Formats: sequence, C-alpha cells, structure tokens
Amino acid sequence: MRALRVVGLHEDGKSIVCEDPASRTRFLLPADERLRAAARGDITRLGQIEIELESQMRPREIQARIRAGESVEQVASSAGVTVQRVERFAYPVLLERSRTAELAQRAHPVREDGPDVQTLGEVVAHSFGQRGHDYSQATWDSWRGDDGKWVVVLSWKAGRSDNRAHWSFAPGAHGGTVQALDENAEVLLNPNAYRAPRTVRALDPGKDAVVQPTLDSVPDEPVAKVIDAPIAEPEEDAEPPLPADEPEEVAEPAPRAKGKKNHPIVPSWEDVLLGVRSQRG
Repeated sequence: MRALRVVGLHEDGKSIVCEDPASRTRFLLPADERLRAAARGDITRLGQIEIELESQMRPREIQARIRAGESVEQVASSAGVTVQRVERFAYPVLLERSRTAELAQRAHPVREDGPDVQTLGEVVAHSFGQRGHDYSQATWDSWRGDDGKWVVVLSWKAGRSDNRAHWSFAPGAHGGTVQALDENAEVLLNPNAYRAPRTVRALDPGKDAVVQPTLDSVPDEPVAKVIDAPIAEPEEDAEPPLPADEPEEVAEPAPRAKGKKNHPIVPSWEDVLLGVRSQRG
C-alpha cells in the first residue's frame, strides 16, 4: 500500500488533493462525511455511514424496528446487510427491551378491586408451581407498540407446545401496573383457574366380585365323552367276581359281550328270560 501526502484543497472546495511522493502522481479524494469521520477516528460513525450507503434503511429505522419487537436477524434480512452491522445499532435497544421486561416483573397486576399486592413475577411463579412448570426456563421480553405503550411477553414450553402470554405495562409509582392482553395471561393471573388433573387408577376387583370369563380365561381341560347306552343291573343271585390276585378264565356264550374290567359279568337277555344261570368254566 502506497502512502500519499495531502497537497491541499481542490478548487471546487469539495475534494482533497493528495500526491504520491515517489511518482509525483496526484489523486483527488472527496471530502465527504466518511473522510471527516475517519479523520476523527469515529469508528461508529463510519459503520453507520456504511449501512446508509449499502441500504436505504437508516440507523434510526433499524432501531425503531428493533424496539418494536423485531429481531436482529429479521432487520438484517430486510435491510440486506450483515447481522454484525445491525448489532451495532440494535445493542442499546435490546438492553432497553431487557430492562423494561425486568421492570414489568416488579409491576402489580390490575384486579377488579385495584392493583394486586403481589408483583407480576410472584403471581406467575406461583402459577407455574401449581402446574409443575419450570419457571427458571421461561424467558421475558418486551417491545413498544404503535401506540407507544410497552408490551411484555412471557415465553415458555410445556411438553411439546410453545406458549406465550402478553401484558401491557405502564411504568409508574411502586413499580407500575400490568394488564392481561390474552387468555394465557389471564389464566396465569387467576390462581383459581387451574384444576389439578385427577389420577386415573385401575380398579382392583374384590374377592366377592363376579369376574366374567373370556375365551382366553377358560382353561384347556379335557371334556368327558358321554356314551348314550343303557346300564344293565346285575342279578341278585349272581356270584361276585373273583379277587384280582386269582384270575380265572370265564367261559361266556358266543353272543355275549365281554365284561368291562373290574365289573361283574352281566347275563344276556336270553339267560334272563329262560332263567338260566351263567356258568363258569
């Protein structure tokens, strides 16, 4: 980089004449606001001028949009500049929003009979405790509306849902006052609006309870097969069967069926009609 020396002011009165000492080449440098800011060492002013040159959005407009609730990323996207350049002007406004949100937590909610004794932060923390929410994970923010009044917002997550509650904040004596702007804000301010969910438990049937059987509850037991056949009674004079340890072969007539095991031999109908006793071999 070659160093130049200032020769003087151009005849038009709007430019500075510079010269290269080695080659005696002269250069014309516009004496604009950027040159004056650079001569003073005003880096902030230089950055502001760069934004004004690269974008039609002026720094005041950037700060106004940040104060109205937009994020740095949203303003940078609208202005067509980098986030770092917007942050130079957004930083003091972001501090103002954060400070206002802190003051609003110390304000008193407005009730039907007047301002509450407790502060907004105390009431909301109690409501979070009733619902089992983690109050430390909730975030506060604020912005100024079109009417010039401040709006305070509380953001928190319950399960998979993102929730928000809004209040209008009016600074004043003893911390100021806040009023609910939506349903979530009203519910958080009303301690009687929350009802704990009832626990659902399974009923334990007692000993005397009648349990209806199902297909799955019927045990797999063998079913006795019923034989539809008449049972014949033995004769009174029939001899008792021999003991099991002294088996003897019994000669039966051909048409007579064999008796069952461990049962007396039943005479056939012919023997009964003719009065013939059964003979043993």
